[in-house]
Amino acid sequence: MKLARNSSLWISAPIFLTAGLAALGSWYISGLALLGSIFMIFFHRDPDRLPLGDGMIAPADGRIIQVDQDRLIIFMGPCDVHVNRAPLDGLVTGVRHIKGGHRPAFLCQAGNNQQNRISMDTEEGGIELALITGTLVREIICYVSPGDRVIRGERIGMIRFGSRVEVTVPQSYRLVAKKGDRVRAGETVIAVKRS
Repeated sequence: MKLARNSSLWISAPIFLTAGLAALGSWYISGLALLGSIFMIFFHRDPDRLPLGDGMIAPADGRIIQVDQDRLIIFMGPCDVHVNRAPLDGLVTGVRHIKGGHRPAFLCQAGNNQQNRISMDTEEGGIELALITGTLVREIICYVSPGDRVIRGERIGMIRFGSRVEVTVPQSYRLVAKKGDRVRAGETVIAVKRS
């Protein structure tokens, strides 16, 4: 199983804790630590993905909780893959960290939480992604920097433990995804070019 970048500490710490507790004979507590280790491996998984068609693809796994005319919001639950991907080919023009609150990521007010905003120029115009933390660990790892060229489906970052991703849609595209749909990062087409 492929694991997300920068996840070795998060995975190895509970494994060492499990081994240490087992060596001390604390079987019940070491069993709980083992469950924590399994969760960490599951949470940090990073499967390879291929787009399932032409168009703009989902930048995150999860459920679509809001759709506006030119913006879509995806909530990532604890069982979703938390690695985020580029929805279109483009040039990263800006990465901006914004301090903020720590409300649950599924609430409307979570748009004011701590976040990284990634701006991109694409052939169809500019887009912006907001990688927004939730209430727990609140860590955003950004894999890209201004000046990087990315291809559709390429890994661009990760958010740990409860989060959401907002993405704008160029005017030349129309949304095909709807509120309530489940999507997969780097795979599900969320918008197609207007004819």
